[in-house]
Amino acid sequence: MAKSIWPSDDKTETLLIAAKQGDVDAVNRLLERHRVSVRRLVEMRLDRKVQRRVDVSDVVQDVLVEASGRLDKYLDDPAMAFHLWIRQIAWDRIIDTYRRHRVSAKRSMDREQAMVMPGGQDQSSVELAAQLWDPGPTPAAAATQREIAARVEAAIEQLGEQDREIILMRHYEHLSNLEIAEVLGVNPPAASMRYLRAVRRLRELLDSEAGDEYAP
Repeated sequence: MAKSIWPSDDKTETLLIAAKQGDVDAVNRLLERHRVSVRRLVEMRLDRKVQRRVDVSDVVQDVLVEASGRLDKYLDDPAMAFHLWIRQIAWDRIIDTYRRHRVSAKRSMDREQAMVMPGGQDQSSVELAAQLWDPGPTPAAAATQREIAARVEAAIEQLGEQDREIILMRHYEHLSNLEIAEVLGVNPPAASMRYLRAVRRLRELLDSEAGDEYAP
């Protein structure tokens, strides 16, 4: 499995201990350590049209400021891993930003949370396609990586909200099954079953597209 977009817990734990002891520098380093990851999440998940109206850096800064203000409460009762905690703050901010800038949208907010692939994310789509879809001896076998990525991303957009969400967490954020279970508030076997169901549906969409395109 590819490396998670979130920093490893080893150094984070050391910084959390120091922060709990009142080390202000540790707090600053802890938040800065997660800045790039928060930015990648915002770039990936904030609606494209909204990103034309707001500065992603401002959204990221808002997340870090909020995390700083809530850090003492988290340190008193760390109910989940720090990166999942700050991820939730970021996700809430993404939703709030969307609502404030797309109030007049007719479709539901959740369906509007389109996937946005920042530079370098195509490879995740290609790797996912390699696991799910064997086009066989067809012109698709010679498609460029960007074309393959576009097919996978288009198919993901056709999934239901729950299926789409778990695919993105697993293959684009590269969260583990245990982490996904924690985010969703379910047990690991349930998270695994949801993932397998989403993969099956995604494969069906890709197979259907391939069949339609190359049918005689």
